[in-house]
Amino acid sequence: MITTVRNKEEMIVAVKELAASLERVPSVGEFQKTTKISKYHVRRNFGTYTQLLTDAGLECEGQGHLAELHALFLDWAGIVRLLKKVPTIADYDLHSKYSVRPLTRRFESWTRVAAGMREYAIQSGLEVEWEDVLKVIADYQLTPQRRGPTFTKTPGLNFRHRIMNDQPSYGQPMMHSPLNYAPTNELGVVFVFGSVARELGFSIMRIQAEFPDCEAMREVDRNRWQRVRIEFEYESHNFVTHMHPESGCDLIVCWHNNWPDCPLEVLELQSIVMPGKLALGC
Repeated sequence: MITTVRNKEEMIVAVKELAASLERVPSVGEFQKTTKISKYHVRRNFGTYTQLLTDAGLECEGQGHLAELHALFLDWAGIVRLLKKVPTIADYDLHSKYSVRPLTRRFESWTRVAAGMREYAIQSGLEVEWEDVLKVIADYQLTPQRRGPTFTKTPGLNFRHRIMNDQPSYGQPMMHSPLNYAPTNELGVVFVFGSVARELGFSIMRIQAEFPDCEAMREVDRNRWQRVRIEFEYESHNFVTHMHPESGCDLIVCWHNNWPDCPLEVLELQSIVMPGKLALGC
């Protein structure tokens, strides 16, 4: 099914027809790939894909409602069984009806999801039914170490330290990353993106001084890649401040997304690599 519809009513019809053909709620990746309706048009008409599903009367936990872990496990494990590997964020975005956020909120980072799902399966007595998935997870955990955060705040202490104005300031510690502290500028965003680009499904081709900052290939489907033009910003709205043309860029990679009506696709890194900062929803 391929359509070029753009208004709300026709988009609702399109997602209902796709759900009927799949016999389940389609993921945002499946919806975009099948209907050729972009994230921009979804955002312009509904704000979020979750709202589109809600308006269409399709089942979804929705914004602000944490999906039950059992449902998340069945969905994630089904993708593992389908792909025969632990999914990257790009894989999950394509095949799941949820976003990565419920899982990264529960397990603090995407790199901890596989271990968390294995623990849940064992505790729930699902080892036999999902034996093949647990084997894939075990093989995944034998690959080079995927360390989680090593810094935690001591609970119950609210003491506020004096700020020394003659000393530099750093972002929040994130010891599981090659960059030990959260970025405070655009160069830090570039570094963090480079450290997680492969896991996010990107292959970087070029970094340059002129606009756009980066040219990369992105895995959009299994064994299918497309070129994407990336502009790095510390905050997404800096794209406007710097007066960049929308036509020259496909994706803004930022640390903090403060541009809710951005017409371009935005990848907010803090929602991926930092624990405790993620919104809920499909």
